Amino acid sequence: MIELKTILKIAIRAIHANKMRSVLTSLGIIIGVAAVIIMLAIGNGAQISLQNEMRSMGTNLIMIRSGSSTSGGARMGHGSQPTLKNGDADAIQERIAAVHLAVPVVNDSGQIVYGNTNWATNIIGTDNRYFEIKEWDLAYGRFFNDTDIRNANKVAILGQTVAKELFADIDPLGKTIRVKGMPFTVIGALTARGQSGPGQDQDDMIYLPLSTVQKKLSGTKFPDMVNMLMLQTYSAEDTYTSQEEISSLLRQRHNLGLNKDDDFTIMNLTQFMEMRQSSTQIMTILLGSIASISLLVGGIGIMNIMLVSVTERTREIGIRMAIGAKRWDIRLQFLMEALILSLIGGLIGVAVGIAGVYILPAFTSIPASLSVFYILLPFSFSGIVGLLFGFFPAYKASLLNPINALRYE
Repeated sequence: MIELKTILKIAIRAIHANKMRSVLTSLGIIIGVAAVIIMLAIGNGAQISLQNEMRSMGTNLIMIRSGSSTSGGARMGHGSQPTLKNGDADAIQERIAAVHLAVPVVNDSGQIVYGNTNWATNIIGTDNRYFEIKEWDLAYGRFFNDTDIRNANKVAILGQTVAKELFADIDPLGKTIRVKGMPFTVIGALTARGQSGPGQDQDDMIYLPLSTVQKKLSGTKFPDMVNMLMLQTYSAEDTYTSQEEISSLLRQRHNLGLNKDDDFTIMNLTQFMEMRQSSTQIMTILLGSIASISLLVGGIGIMNIMLVSVTERTREIGIRMAIGAKRWDIRLQFLMEALILSLIGGLIGVAVGIAGVYILPAFTSIPASLSVFYILLPFSFSGIVGLLFGFFPAYKASLLNPINALRYE
């Protein structure tokens, strides 16, 4: 049997003798490997973006919105009819064992003014439990204290977008801003969070004490009413198991009879995020599978070219057999050629794929993130494709009759 080293030299010499054909043969593998790397990187980037979004929203979350209202025959959305109260949050936190934190929230919007600068933004009335649930830190300043909540002090914590738009490079701490024409003192600013999944700027917010919004800013006849309750359970599983308890408690507190519908809506954000994560994983698999088809096409190209090569080199095969080469030696020689072509194409494809992953975000908003696994997988697959599709031509070459091969013109 001929040494593997010798077979390798013969294979390299044959590839080098037909440079253009070798390049064209490897082209399918190059495109296939690059496509798989880019598609997997896009899917991985989408998963990472989703995980970051989940972290920014908070973990193990349940949102409860107040009921819907009807105006002029048109039914409004959830939260348009205030049915939740401050005490609902406290009752849930005290009486539902699975709930770690529960915080009431009032949503509003308005114009914020500092000097000659103004900015329209979202106004959130809440307390410090909101920031704890969100795991949101301060960039500078302080959170609300008990005095702020108890006395409904006119103090504000800014999101980074609001701070930038109103103050630019000026330190906002201690400055007086006007919220809906009412003066507030800036006591802090949160760290930047960026956009959420739906595209909302999480930093384009201003936070005021819940009691201040209810008593001094909203002007409602029911100052203890809130739009929403935000709950955090101890585990993701608790978000599912605690919903029935929460619903029963709220129905009891709201004096809802058996025949009355809920005047609130419970939304399990953990379930929503898990569904999105599952969809993203399926998308990654589909993208990788679709891109893998081009690898198979490249393998078919290798098989076709190798079959042509066997036909062209029939006389050469006969000579090798005549001087002592065994059938396995011939088979191994053509397998080696197919493997080398595939691996060369795989290496070039890896380089093209990596370049594509870094270039893609520069021209599009598509997230992409590489990992070593997503590089090694298509490269390894390119070698397997070369062996699989190179086997038939190699097997066909090894079955040639030496005498007939020598006579071949």
